[in-house]
Amino acid sequence: MKAGGGVVFGVPRAAAFPAVLFRHRRPTFRCYSSSFPDHALFIKDVAATQPPEHLNHLLKILQARGEQIISPGAKQGLLPLAVPLSKNNSGSVTALLRWPTAPAGMEMPVVDIRSNGVWLLAKNVDQYINRILVEEDIKGSQERNEELFNASAGAGKEFYEKGDFAASKISSIETYLLKKVGLFPDILERKVNQHFDKGDHVSALVTGEFYTKREHFPGFGRPYVFNAEVLLKVGRSVEAKDAARGALKSPWWTLGCKYQEVADIAQWEDEQIEYIKERVTDEGRQEDIKKGKEPAQVALDEAAFLLDLASVEGTWDECVERVAECYREGGLPDIANFLLYRD
Repeated sequence: MKAGGGVVFGVPRAAAFPAVLFRHRRPTFRCYSSSFPDHALFIKDVAATQPPEHLNHLLKILQARGEQIISPGAKQGLLPLAVPLSKNNSGSVTALLRWPTAPAGMEMPVVDIRSNGVWLLAKNVDQYINRILVEEDIKGSQERNEELFNASAGAGKEFYEKGDFAASKISSIETYLLKKVGLFPDILERKVNQHFDKGDHVSALVTGEFYTKREHFPGFGRPYVFNAEVLLKVGRSVEAKDAARGALKSPWWTLGCKYQEVADIAQWEDEQIEYIKERVTDEGRQEDIKKGKEPAQVALDEAAFLLDLASVEGTWDECVERVAECYREGGLPDIANFLLYRD
């Protein structure tokens, strides 16, 4: 069972989001800040979950970095599960991810929004803030943006302090981040590539396998995609094929690349897409119910499947209302309402 769109983590993977009611009556939230919308209030009242404690610090840091803070309801054309935070000069959007069925205690991940889904930037807001501050610190006093450190003030000893990297005597920023801050997908991938550059294939394989440990990035397919690429690079094509097929059991919008790139490694043509298209038809739904699956689970599965299909072409807005209906039918009305919310 996939862990994602709908059933993330032991719940129906296809759990998707319902919609109709919200076109007529949407939750309202007010902007209490003159500089940017109250994202925390939006997350609490509209996304129906606990906002990250230091979210406002992150918003101030993103703003100090030159990014434009945008409304959390500006979701047109984006993965419907995202809560937009900011946009940079290249048009890239930083957001928080609202998993429909996250396990208790899991924080909202920070993601970069892409046409085919998301790239995981950090598992939580605090890790992302600390990483930004570390990377800013190593630039040195001439290039360092002091505003970023000022923006992180007021949170006590929660965040990285200038000079800690140099004082640690750790040789590389990658090693420092992994040891002192947390695990980041791009940093782990960079470490693997560094091993390859040194001709150390054993370390590359070990790090690639470490990347896929389930507890590290639950719900995300990207680690399995990258591990498949690593295996392919060392000539283990059969294992690479299996790893790619394993990646496609995760939500396709978490692959960190286009679906077709993974399908090629998995040696799948169109059969998987055709199978999913069949599952979301009336006949497919009735077949699942006849097999004993609960109607609510069938609805959640359909939601996840629809998000998978939308990720192939980036057609998020076209599927959102049906996905919302599915979430409502699956017993997750709060998720349905959140998905339908638009400024």
